[in-house]
Amino acid sequence: MTTFDRPIPPLTADERTGLEAWLEFQRETLAVKCRDLTDEQLREAAVPPSNMTLLGLVRHLAEVERNWFRRILLGEEVPPVFGGAADLGETDGGFDLDDGLGQEEVFARWRAETDSSRKICAAHGLEDTGLLPPNPGVEGPVNLRWIYVHMIEEYARHNGHADLIRERVDGVTGV
Repeated sequence: MTTFDRPIPPLTADERTGLEAWLEFQRETLAVKCRDLTDEQLREAAVPPSNMTLLGLVRHLAEVERNWFRRILLGEEVPPVFGGAADLGETDGGFDLDDGLGQEEVFARWRAETDSSRKICAAHGLEDTGLLPPNPGVEGPVNLRWIYVHMIEEYARHNGHADLIRERVDGVTGV
């Protein structure tokens, strides 16, 4: 895998362009980490006791996209992408693979969520706010700028997990 498997964020850009480009880079990094694997390989767990899988990461990030852009920024009351409780704090956050959905359906739902997120963001300024539900230590308004940064961090953290899982699955490494 090389850095050329996805668009490199511009080295000089305005704030919004930079945020959007880095989020896209992280999204595509996840797709690259899952490329050319079978359903069975995408379901291989990291290492005991973790049951984290590449397919579970894709599912989780679909839920995260829906949560931050639709529920928090727009204030929509939408069901989870993969069923269960809408509050990510009350569920496994989408990691569970018990429903038997294969990679085609999971990736289609993830891509649908990322498409939806892009459209939502295009209609909002960086200062536009959504409302965080009450959580211990943090609640209240949150702007799109903060959400972009958080989403980049969320993907980057999980892409680190994906690096390790992919190497365990078939030995492939790279950025």
